[in-house]
Amino acid sequence: MTDHDRAHPTAGTARPASGAATAPERPRRRRRAGRPVGLVAAAALVAAAVGGGAGALAQRLADGPAAPAPSAATGATAARAAATGTVAEVARAVSPSIVEIRAATGSGESTGSGVILTADGEVVTNHHVVAGASEVRVRLADGTAYTADVAGTAPDKDLALLRLRGAEGLKAAALGDSGTLRVGDPVVAIGSPGGLTNTVTSGIVSALDREVTVAKDDGKDAGPDRPYGYGGEPHGGGESHGGGADASRQPSGTAGADRTTYKAIQTDASLNPGNSGGALINMRGEVVGVNSAMYAPSAATGRSAGAGAAAGSVGLGFAIPVNTVKADLPALRGA
Repeated sequence: MTDHDRAHPTAGTARPASGAATAPERPRRRRRAGRPVGLVAAAALVAAAVGGGAGALAQRLADGPAAPAPSAATGATAARAAATGTVAEVARAVSPSIVEIRAATGSGESTGSGVILTADGEVVTNHHVVAGASEVRVRLADGTAYTADVAGTAPDKDLALLRLRGAEGLKAAALGDSGTLRVGDPVVAIGSPGGLTNTVTSGIVSALDREVTVAKDDGKDAGPDRPYGYGGEPHGGGESHGGGADASRQPSGTAGADRTTYKAIQTDASLNPGNSGGALINMRGEVVGVNSAMYAPSAATGRSAGAGAAAGSVGLGFAIPVNTVKADLPALRGA
């Protein structure tokens, strides 16, 4: 091979497999330099998407509930494609629409939560929170207190509707579509566990259409066959919370003499005594469920889960789908 051939190899000349100044080293260096650029670009893209969702939710907070932005997608796909916010943004947007409820009964006082439906004071909660109450008091997130009347109840669905006396200008919650939920979707729960108003927890949708059987009366004792306790909290002479999983697998909304079965959203968002009637919310700030029950380990072992018993969230909470609530509203209003 001549000096000219070595200096100017032809296209068909094989390149060396190794060597300090060989061409293969340059492509490897270029690939290493290219990786960080790709990662930075992807991170910037994700940040932009999250930022856009935050802005959209903040705008909804200022303007109130609004129709979804136009999208090429339709139905559930469009809903899932809508901009979403953070837990903090959802909490800030929805907390003013969640209330604490205290219901006086002959045995003491029960504490729960509720969701504001209308500016003039309609509030939805669980039936077991206000069952047998002689007086119901409701406190808003800003501390304003109202006396409430029970406008209607649906014990078989564990729902009740309250009307606040003299209320006006309240911030109503936006109701979403629980039919669009998917297992794994992130959700936020807001309520008043232990009387701690506007407590915020978060998690995911763990399961859908979970059949849960609970006692109609918050005072019914739990048992080994009914380990699902209410998220309402008794004070004073209140009895233990009852409820549970029933082997009879009754259809949603059916009931026996002292208990009812309905299909619920299962979530690992922390629910504790006092969360009953509060909101389960998607990341667009829409209520998708009314929190109603939680797994009670003491009930599963046959021990009483009374006011003095140690109880708390074990990651098995349940909420009544908001589509059930919307379907029952006319009956609750007496229409």
